[in-house]
Amino acid sequence: MHNHNEIDDINVSAWTDKYFSNTKAIIERFGDTEVTYAFFLRRPVLSATRLATDWAQSQARQHHKHIAIEVMHKEGEWVGAGEPLFYLSGSFAFLAELETLILQKLGSACVAAYNAYEMCQILPQVSFLAMDARHCAGTEMAEIMAYGASVGSNAAKRKFGAIGFIGNATDATAHFFGREKGLGTLPHALIGYAGSTLRAVEMFHECFPDENIPILADYFGREITDTLEVCNAFADLAYAGKVAVRLDTHGGRFLEGLDTQKSYDVLGRHAPDAVRDYRTEAELHDLIGTGVSAAAIWSMRETLDNAGFNQVRIIASSGFTPQKCRSMAWAKAPIDIIGTGSFLPDKWSETCATADIIAYGGEPKVKVGREFLLKKAR
Repeated sequence: MHNHNEIDDINVSAWTDKYFSNTKAIIERFGDTEVTYAFFLRRPVLSATRLATDWAQSQARQHHKHIAIEVMHKEGEWVGAGEPLFYLSGSFAFLAELETLILQKLGSACVAAYNAYEMCQILPQVSFLAMDARHCAGTEMAEIMAYGASVGSNAAKRKFGAIGFIGNATDATAHFFGREKGLGTLPHALIGYAGSTLRAVEMFHECFPDENIPILADYFGREITDTLEVCNAFADLAYAGKVAVRLDTHGGRFLEGLDTQKSYDVLGRHAPDAVRDYRTEAELHDLIGTGVSAAAIWSMRETLDNAGFNQVRIIASSGFTPQKCRSMAWAKAPIDIIGTGSFLPDKWSETCATADIIAYGGEPKVKVGREFLLKKAR
C-alpha cells in the first residue's frame, strides 16, 4: 500500500495554505492554546473520514503531540449537509498547518462513497468493479477514491444486502475491497496487437490458463460476431460459466446489429415499460441509444442464449454513473458485472470540505453564521 502519511515538516509547510503557516508563526510568538475544529461538507454525503483522521493521527505521533478526534458518524453512515463529520482538538500551533491537507483527504472520499452507495443500492444484484484509477489525478487521489468506493459499497451491503464492489483494478488499493491484488483481464491495446479478438483471448488463456476467459468485444465493431467466435472456440469453458463478454462500445455507434428502431424492438420484448417511463433525453439514450445501452445488453443476452451460451456472463462498462445504473434498473438489464469509475465526483466543487474552529481554550467561539457547528449539550 502506498502510504501518504509519511509527509515531513517541510512538505506540510510547503503544501498548506500560506495563511495557515502565517497563523502558526503568530501563535508560536504570542502563545499557544488548545482549539477544537469541526469538519463538514455543504451537501449530504456518507461518512468516509478514516484517511483524513489517520493522517492527522500519524502527524501527531510523528511530532509527539496529543490530539483528540471525535468522529460523529460511523463509517458509511449518511451525514446531512452542514453536519460535523468529526471534531479535532489539540494545539493551535500544531494543527494550523494540517487543515489544508486534512480537507484534501476528506471531501472527495465522502462524495465518492455517496455515489458508490447509490449505484450499489440501485442495482443490488449486480457486482461492481472499481475502474477509476486512470481517471484520477495521481496516486493519492486514486487511494482516496478507492477508499470512498469501498465505504459506499459496504454501506449498501449492510443496508440492502447488495453484492456491491467485489474488487478494483489496481494492486495498490485492492486491500480496501478485501483483496490482495487488483482484478483485470485485457485491454483494447492487446487486441490491436493480436490482430483479432479471438487471438487476443487465446494469448491471454495461454498466459493465464486458470483465469476465466474475457471477451472485450467492441474493438472491430463486431460485438456479436466476435463474441460468438470466441464462445465457440472455448465452448467447454463457456458452458461451464467461465467466459464473460465485456461490452464497452463507445457512444459514437450502436452495438453490432442495432439501430434506433431495433433498440426499441429489443426493449419492447424485455422491458416495455422502461421506454414509457423515461423523463430526460439522457435517460432515453441510456435505454435505446448508442454505446452500451440497455437495449445493447439485452441484445447480447438474447444472442448468447439463442446460441446455447446461457452461462456466459455480461460485463458492462462505459459511463455507468448512478443515473445510468438507474436506467438499467428500469430496463431490468441482464448485467452480471459493471466496471465503472463513475463514482468519482461529477461536480468537483461539491467535494470541498470545510473546517471551522468552534472553541479556543475550551470556550465555545465560532464565526457568525456557523453556530450550527457548536457541540450540542449532552
